[in-house]
Amino acid sequence: MHRIVVLVLSLFSSLSIATEQAQQIFQEMAPSLYQIRLIDKATSEKSTIGSGFQISENGYIATNYHVISGYAQYPEKYIIEYEDSLGNKGQLDLQTVDVINDLAIVLLTENPQPQHFIISELTPEKGEEIYSLGNPHDLGMIVVPGTYNGLKKEAFNDRIHFTGSVNPGMSGGPVVNRFGEVVGVNVASSGNSIGFLIPHDKLANLINQFDQQVEKTIDEQIAEQLKANQNRLISEILAGDWESKAFADASIPDVGVNYIRCWGDSNADKPDALIFKAVTNCQMEEYVYISESLTTGQIDMEFHYFAAPELSSARFYQIYQAQIARANTGNNVSKEDVTEFECQHDITGLEDQSIKNKSILCVRAYKEYQGLFDVMYIAASVDKNNKALVSHFTLAGVEKELSQQFSKKFMESVKWN
Repeated sequence: MHRIVVLVLSLFSSLSIATEQAQQIFQEMAPSLYQIRLIDKATSEKSTIGSGFQISENGYIATNYHVISGYAQYPEKYIIEYEDSLGNKGQLDLQTVDVINDLAIVLLTENPQPQHFIISELTPEKGEEIYSLGNPHDLGMIVVPGTYNGLKKEAFNDRIHFTGSVNPGMSGGPVVNRFGEVVGVNVASSGNSIGFLIPHDKLANLINQFDQQVEKTIDEQIAEQLKANQNRLISEILAGDWESKAFADASIPDVGVNYIRCWGDSNADKPDALIFKAVTNCQMEEYVYISESLTTGQIDMEFHYFAAPELSSARFYQIYQAQIARANTGNNVSKEDVTEFECQHDITGLEDQSIKNKSILCVRAYKEYQGLFDVMYIAASVDKNNKALVSHFTLAGVEKELSQQFSKKFMESVKWN
C-alpha cells in the first residue's frame, strides 16, 4: 500500500512539474505564436484557421501547407491573415511551400517583433516530454504536454508519433522541447491522444532552401516536389526484390515495403454463395494533399479471385464482368485538376503462358503540373472457364517512364500457380 501511495504521489509530482514547465514555455513564447486564417474576400469571413510561429526576427512564420492551401491554389479568392497573442491582426504573404511535408513559410511585413523560435539541432530522446502549442477550435492559444515516441512506422515520409492531443486549429503550431526549441510541427491527429508531427529537420531544410525556392512560382515549387517525391517512392519500390505470395490459386507480388499495407477478405464463411470470392487490397496510408479537390502521391493495388465450378462459363463471366467494372483510382481529383482518362485495351500474357489477360491501361494528365500523370491498370484473366483473377493498380502523380517500369514489373508478378 505504501508503494502505491508513493507511486501516485510521484506521478502527480511529475505532472505538476510538466505543467509548470509548459506554462513557462507558453508565457515566454506567446508573442511569437499566431493564429493563421484564410479570409474569403467576397464575404470577409474566415474560411480556415490554423496556427503558426515566427522563425526569424524579420517576420518569417512557419505553418502547415494545408492551412494556407486555398490561397496557394486560388490567390484571387483569399487573403492570408494573422492574429497575434495581443489580438493584433494583419496580412501575410506566402513565400514558399513544401507540400510533401505539409509546410509553408509566410511573411509578416509590418512591424514583426524580434522574438522568434529557434529550431533545435537535436532530435528528442524516445519518451522525452515535449510541448505542442497551437490554437484548438478557435479557442485561443494553448500548450499541450506530450511524449516523443520516435518516427511513425509504416510511413514513407517521416512523421513523429506524439502522445498528446493535436486538435483542429493547432495545425502548423510548433512543438518544443524543455528549452523551448522547435523539435516538430503539428500536422495531424488520430484521436485518443495520438498525434503526428513533422520532424524539425524538414522545416530546417525548407529554411535552408528558401532562397532557391522563392525564385520559383508556387506551382513550379509544387510540381518539382511532387516529381521528386514520386520518383523517390517508385524508384525505391522498383529497386527491391518483389517476393511472390500465394493468393488462392494464383501468385501476386509482395513489394516488400512497410508503408504499403495489405488486407484480405473472402466469403469462405458463406458456403452457399454462388461464387467464391477473395480480395487482397494493398494501400499506402499517406498521400500528398494539394487542395480539397486534389490528392496525389499514392500507390494502390488490388487483387480479386473468383471461382464457381458449378456455374456455366457464360454465367460465370457475366457475373465476373460486373465485378471488374467497379475498378477506379484511389486518389481524389476534379475535372479542373486532370484531363479525362485515355485508355488502351489489349490481350496480354506472360512468356511462360502462365496467365492470359484482357488488360486496360488508362492515363490522365495533370493540368497544372506538367509531366505528371495518374495511371490506372486493370487486368482480368480470360484463360480459365470457371475461375478468374483480377489485378489492378493505380499510381497517382507519376512520370511516364517510371509508370512504364512499374507496369511491366507488376504484370510479370501476377500469374496462376
